[in-house]
Amino acid sequence: MAYPTDFIWGAAAASFQIEGTTPSCPRGDSIWDAFCDTPGKVFQGHHARQACMHIERWREDVALMKELGLDAYRLSIAWPRVMPDGTGTVNEAGLDFYSDLVNELLASGITPYVTLYHWDLPLKLQQQGGWLNPQIVDWFTDYTRVVVERLSDRVKHWITLNEPQCFVLLGNQTGKHAPGLQLPEADVLRIGHHALLAHGRAVQTIRACSDQPAQIGIAPIGVVAIPQTERKVDIDAARQATFDNAGDTLFSSAWWLDPVFKGRYPESGVEPRLKDMPPIGPEDMAIISQPIDFCAFNLYEAGVVRAGAEGQVERLAYPPGHPMTAMDWPVTPEGLYWASRFLHERYKTPLYITENGLSCRDWVSVDGKVHDPNRIDFLARYLGYAKRACDEGIPLLGYFQWSIMDNFEWAEGYKDRFGLIYVDYATGERIPKDSYDWYRNTIRTGGNELPPWSQCGFMSDQVELEVVVKPRKPLRSDRDNKSQAGASTRRS
Repeated sequence: MAYPTDFIWGAAAASFQIEGTTPSCPRGDSIWDAFCDTPGKVFQGHHARQACMHIERWREDVALMKELGLDAYRLSIAWPRVMPDGTGTVNEAGLDFYSDLVNELLASGITPYVTLYHWDLPLKLQQQGGWLNPQIVDWFTDYTRVVVERLSDRVKHWITLNEPQCFVLLGNQTGKHAPGLQLPEADVLRIGHHALLAHGRAVQTIRACSDQPAQIGIAPIGVVAIPQTERKVDIDAARQATFDNAGDTLFSSAWWLDPVFKGRYPESGVEPRLKDMPPIGPEDMAIISQPIDFCAFNLYEAGVVRAGAEGQVERLAYPPGHPMTAMDWPVTPEGLYWASRFLHERYKTPLYITENGLSCRDWVSVDGKVHDPNRIDFLARYLGYAKRACDEGIPLLGYFQWSIMDNFEWAEGYKDRFGLIYVDYATGERIPKDSYDWYRNTIRTGGNELPPWSQCGFMSDQVELEVVVKPRKPLRSDRDNKSQAGASTRRS
């Protein structure tokens, strides 16, 4: 079997991580600028003021994308570059930059997929409460309108929010990301609800303002559990673990996608949090669940579970020596298949993989090249499992490798490199890595030279993993919940 002939082969990057700034095209400060300026928050005090200077070298970068053979490039718009204060005055130079970038991509045969929010909230809005302020729904709507009115004559594919789990929870609950807050759960739940409302309003705005029929989605992290074996009981346990929200964290798939596709928060998450849930108006869930065209997801790693003797979910630990990335994430290629399968089963919608890649500590070898065999092996394994999903009829529309180039990796600064293209941050020089050539060939051959998925996984040798958690017996299935959409979350 093979990938569909119309499968989209892409790569991705994000505004704050690559663009930098220049006097001719400035941007307002974002929460990440302030976070970088705070001692101890980012590795070795790194900052993204310069990043990869994509703001100046974008033509060179698009030429490298064209040489790579990309069908599509996923970029994000920097809200503070378009509207430096978050509201009000529009920076025409910022809009011109994105307009010129879109033109260059299209002229190179590359379709732009535009993400409206990839974490760089204007600092002026954070000073007014940020995502905790309910006005942010209107702020985001106005920003969306400005971007769509300028670009939608050429841009058809839109993603509203990138990884709400991260910017809501890591930014406002654990404090590991900008704005670095550690708020009580009631505030975190309110922030998450505002983010989903902003998504819904953005969908409405794109539909109303686009110059052409739009394709719209949202891109959370694809939080998924891999079954230890393919016995039905283990698959059922993995499905339950994938969509369970009853634990200590909302770092899940269902909490962020059930409202979008089902019009309600999942019962397993609401029931233990009733006292902290925000007031939800009668129109809220209708706004959040505006029809969209696809579900995107970003996936790097996954956990493993099995069914216990009494049917409970048992979460397992990987054994010593299991492959790990430079960021200490387990290498779990099986996750791309199971995420695709479980998400499609639950939401019945086409899918995109909008991020997947490997963090390494690459450097330039004495021959002047950058050799990254681990990245090639990683991508071959993950793409092998994505191919399995396609073979089984799951509507996987495309794959975006993260990232087209090395960049500023948030709290890790420039320590970790995810790119197909090496960036010398001192000089700005770009050096395509061995993985760049490998991915170019994979695109050229339509993935037909990838190994069979059955040779790509790591689970076959790991049938005796250590049991690390035995959660309580599950709440009744969300599928059995007969309540009206959102009813269990409403308070007077």
